[in-house]
Amino acid sequence: MNTAVAAPLRSRIWFKVLLGIAIVLAVLVLMVAFFPWDLLRGPVNRYVSEKTGRHFEITRRLDVKLGRTTRVLMDGIQFANPDWAQDRDLVRAERAEVEVRLVPLLKRQIVLPSIYLLKPQLGLQQEPDGRRTWALGGDTKDERNVPSIGALVIDDGTVHYVARGNGADITAHLALDDRASRGAATRIANANANGNAANDMPLRFRAEGKWQDQAFTANGRTGDVLYLSAPLQKPFPAEVQARTGGTSLQARGAVASLATLDGADVRFQLQGPNLAQLYHLVGVALPDTPQYSVAGQLSKKGDVFHVQGIKATVGHTDMAGDLSFDRSGQRPLLAGKLQSRTLDFVDLAAVIGLNDDRRGLEGQSKSRQEAAAPPPDARGKKPKDPNRKVLPAAPLDVSKLKSMDADVRIDAAKIVNAKGLPLDRASARVNLKNGVLVLDPLDMGVAGGQLAGVMRIDANPNPAMFQTRLDGRGLELSKLVPRSKLAANSVGKLQAQVDLSARGKTVAEVLAHSNGNLALLMGKGEISNILLEFAGLDAGEIVKFLVKGDDRVKLRCAATAFEVKDGLMTSRALLLDTVDTVFYGGGTVNLAKENMDIVVRPYPKDKSILALRAPLHVAGTFGAPDIGVEKGPLAGRAIAALALGAVNPLLALAATVETGPGHDADCAGAIQQAGAPRAESRVARTAPPEAGSNVVKENPAQRMGAAGAHQPPAAPNAPPNEPDRPVNRPAPAKTESPYSSVGP
Repeated sequence: MNTAVAAPLRSRIWFKVLLGIAIVLAVLVLMVAFFPWDLLRGPVNRYVSEKTGRHFEITRRLDVKLGRTTRVLMDGIQFANPDWAQDRDLVRAERAEVEVRLVPLLKRQIVLPSIYLLKPQLGLQQEPDGRRTWALGGDTKDERNVPSIGALVIDDGTVHYVARGNGADITAHLALDDRASRGAATRIANANANGNAANDMPLRFRAEGKWQDQAFTANGRTGDVLYLSAPLQKPFPAEVQARTGGTSLQARGAVASLATLDGADVRFQLQGPNLAQLYHLVGVALPDTPQYSVAGQLSKKGDVFHVQGIKATVGHTDMAGDLSFDRSGQRPLLAGKLQSRTLDFVDLAAVIGLNDDRRGLEGQSKSRQEAAAPPPDARGKKPKDPNRKVLPAAPLDVSKLKSMDADVRIDAAKIVNAKGLPLDRASARVNLKNGVLVLDPLDMGVAGGQLAGVMRIDANPNPAMFQTRLDGRGLELSKLVPRSKLAANSVGKLQAQVDLSARGKTVAEVLAHSNGNLALLMGKGEISNILLEFAGLDAGEIVKFLVKGDDRVKLRCAATAFEVKDGLMTSRALLLDTVDTVFYGGGTVNLAKENMDIVVRPYPKDKSILALRAPLHVAGTFGAPDIGVEKGPLAGRAIAALALGAVNPLLALAATVETGPGHDADCAGAIQQAGAPRAESRVARTAPPEAGSNVVKENPAQRMGAAGAHQPPAAPNAPPNEPDRPVNRPAPAKTESPYSSVGP
């Protein structure tokens, strides 16, 4: 009985307890729902001000909507910046709606899934030492004090952003087109669910100021919800038009995160007067160029930007390909491949210092230059100025090579306007690492043949170190000097070797301090006979050619080689042997002073009347060369002719008759000797190791085969035994040479 009564009693007690709890919860819910949160506005203002050390104030009304994510609504808000900031307030707005997650607050983390601001004025500033105005703790350098903000909606506001480390001072004005159609919560909810439609860009913006200390303006449109850190399944759209100086940008696409640009997929077109000007804007080292236009598709994943489908013009040069820019390493890395159907050499002249002919005239006015020039001669022709410098003196700015790394393949199918250089095509792999630029392999089409090898620029020393090792094959003589009618009537293929190293700040300075070897070799061929007869001053043959026209004479071989030491080129071989005449010569070319002194002596093999044989002297400066015969030997024959002519006019011809005792030259030996002295020469084909590695670096001078490291045998510049009689000589010891197969 007692047990039966106790059971219903316990049930009624539990019912009353649960009912009481439910009533209390209901009362609490009602109290929270109808709680006058605005009564807490003063305490909240004081609490936030004390915790942040800045003035915080909700000026009109405070309301809170509790839920899984709490929403705080504030009418009138003012939050000050730290004392060191340029702007007084971080935020000043007519209205703010902020979503706050309460659980992370227990861990001293501020997570704000969304923020809506009506007519705000934002003052954002970041200092090079890491301080930032939006870090809310006492230590504004600490990343943990930076709130995590997902979505941001700004309705008719102004943002002022200052970042001294980036040279940035930007003011942006933002406004929504349809503010009355949807509330902040609706906008964010729709964006989270569906993303922004590709054509739904109601937020208009206009910006002006400086970036990297370069003035710019920009305007455009974007989606109404800006995602700063929270990723979207569907990125929001944006379009922008920007201009800085003569550089303009047009872009349209989508981006998922505004802070990191992750998920970017943007079609862009960039135009400007000089690609080098982009270095100050984006930090990518690019060469000086003429006016350019670049279009492509830009995407970003992590720290890597990709540009695909590049279509570009630089001056009159077209470019196409794909590039990537990786910022994850110690230095940014540019990689990819570019192709050009037609490369205009003039467009790239500034890159290699070929656009400055003012060397030696700096600081002089045009009138002074004209006054210093030689006066015209009696025929009204202006003589060449012997003081004029020819080698380019434009500065070679290699400092940017240390700002980034690169691995880019470049191919140019056709080269035009090469300023007299017989360049047909070019391809190279550009490898840049640790301030060392290596072009390897470098392959150029030159004069119908091939010039291949490696080039290296080390920007770490001051001045920079330049090294070149090139080998030429099958260079057509007629195309090497296309403007020469005499050369155009010649047939033959040449081999060439270029092995030089030097340090300098201009092309002229580099050549003036260069060391190494040069060689130009030719086997069997045909060359203009009138050219040879002019060189030997065979008047009888010249008259015949002028009446009948030019003809060609068979060439047995030709070899010229120079040792270069501190800009002084000294011949170690100079030979040209035809079936009619053999030429021996020698001399020097001074690249520092830009002058030359070379003597070439002809030894005819045939008998000819009216031959005024004398050494050919090439002297003068690069700007005003002086090519003629040595006056002594020629004057002797002329005096003899006059003396005999006084006795009998027919005897005057005796002094000009060439009996032709010349003999064939030793072609195989001469070519081996001219082409052999660089068996151990090599240019470093890779960049140096990272600092601190255990790899031992080789001496670049040893790799390049610097002058003096390998002494060649005596040069066959003149025939032995008799100074006026060439004879055959034994070939030198067998030496491995890429030119050993060239010969008669």
